[in-house]
Amino acid sequence: MSSILTNNGAMVALQTLKSVNANLAETQTQISTGKSVASAKDNSAVWAISKVMESDVTGFQAISDSLSLGESTVAVAANAAETITDLLTQMKEKIVSAQGSNVDRSKINDDVTALKNQIDSVVSAAQFNGLNLVDGSTGSTSILASLDRDSSGNVTASSITVNAQDLSTGGYTANDIFSGSSTGSSGDGDTVALVLDNGGGNEQIEIAENGANFVTGDKVSLTVGDQTVSYTVTADDAAATTTADIVAVALKSKIDELGISGLTVDYDSGAAGTLDFTNAGGVDLSISGQFTNAGSGGLGAMAGIDVSTAGGATSALATVESLIDTAITAAASFGSSQGRIETQADFVSSLTDALKSGIGSMVDADMEEASARLQALQTQQQLAIQSLSIANQAPQSILSLFR
Repeated sequence: MSSILTNNGAMVALQTLKSVNANLAETQTQISTGKSVASAKDNSAVWAISKVMESDVTGFQAISDSLSLGESTVAVAANAAETITDLLTQMKEKIVSAQGSNVDRSKINDDVTALKNQIDSVVSAAQFNGLNLVDGSTGSTSILASLDRDSSGNVTASSITVNAQDLSTGGYTANDIFSGSSTGSSGDGDTVALVLDNGGGNEQIEIAENGANFVTGDKVSLTVGDQTVSYTVTADDAAATTTADIVAVALKSKIDELGISGLTVDYDSGAAGTLDFTNAGGVDLSISGQFTNAGSGGLGAMAGIDVSTAGGATSALATVESLIDTAITAAASFGSSQGRIETQADFVSSLTDALKSGIGSMVDADMEEASARLQALQTQQQLAIQSLSIANQAPQSILSLFR
């Protein structure tokens, strides 16, 4: 039935055209923005998830900057520690040269002093953006490393802690802690060095005459062969009247734990702080001691090195060995932290890329599909317009019935 009041064909054609136009507008929006979900009205759930992930990406980009800054800071400190190790090795070479009897120790001592000054310069200059990890001014520093989001959406920050290494040379005070037995030893002061002959060599080391020489934080180290043990005086130790005995017993226990073949260490209870060493093994053993007072920097004992005399040269050899060990330990610690930071930086970079890919898979438009759909919708639009035009002309055909 045809009607001049109601044109159902035109209404259907109009709704079809509206639907095609809406789809065409949506497709054009996807093409112009590059996104299939450009706003919350497109898909509220996906949009919300993508926005949370985008905020995480922004956070990780800031973390990447923090890691780069931290990596540079630690790299400077590591380079300083390695440079100091090289300089101390050169100093050891000079000290070894001073062991001879027909050398000009005065000139050698001048060279050693020059190396001391160079080490001071390296320590002072080893800062990045105002932070120096080797001059004793900083205990540790935290580097922002990650943002951790749990299943409930709670976010916490995690950091990498880098421990500073005190390689400063100031604050050293001579306390004359050590006294070695007269045979085969040297050093009545803050260092001592002796050699235990194989097959029964016997020597003694006395660690201070009374506890009054020690304060909290003082450290005593003994090196046997290539292994080192140390003990740091506690507040309770310093308050005791037998501090030297406490230190001696602690060091004996630690040397026993090393399990050095043929070596026997006895604590002499009749003489305060005295250790008796006997070497029943088949090779000679070198033993050296190093005292570091609580107020000195990690390389503070370097101030006491003086090779202008034969005794000073012998004593300096034990000191520089301890200093080299300190510098190597510092360099190794910084190297470990540097490697950890680099690994975390690589991970954060990869994680950021993965998050971006995840966001893209949720909200980015498929441009090939959108292009093909655009062509189809444009064709549908033209057909819908023609269909509506034909439907609007239908009532005109009724007029011919009345002619």
